[in-house]
Amino acid sequence: MAKPSASADSSSSSSFSGFEDLLPVMANKLGGEGLMGELCNGFKLLMDREKGVITFDSLKKKSALLGLQDLSDDDLRSMVKEGDYDGDGALNQMEFCVLMFRLSPELMEASRFLLEQAFHHGFKDFL
Repeated sequence: MAKPSASADSSSSSSFSGFEDLLPVMANKLGGEGLMGELCNGFKLLMDREKGVITFDSLKKKSALLGLQDLSDDDLRSMVKEGDYDGDGALNQMEFCVLMFRLSPELMEASRFLLEQAFHHGFKDFL
């Protein structure tokens, strides 16, 4: 996952300050299934056990477990808001996984390339 770095990179495409993108490293080391498993573990670690979703409060309470203790409340609220597609004020597992990919520009670019390759190979008989 992404973790705060010692120095903020102002050229980062993330709206959160100071992130070091570790998802590509994890993807290379673990493979696709392993990465998804780790994202699911991260979700379970951060979620509110009673509600089954990640709320601002659960993220704030448990963020130190992932090295995110230096994030401000505004950063944490922004993270939840940015990933909250259904507008319920929390992140379900799918929203969390999508957010982690969106916060990783390098992994997003690799995913786009793989998708283009799949389309090209899948539709080559139709071209």
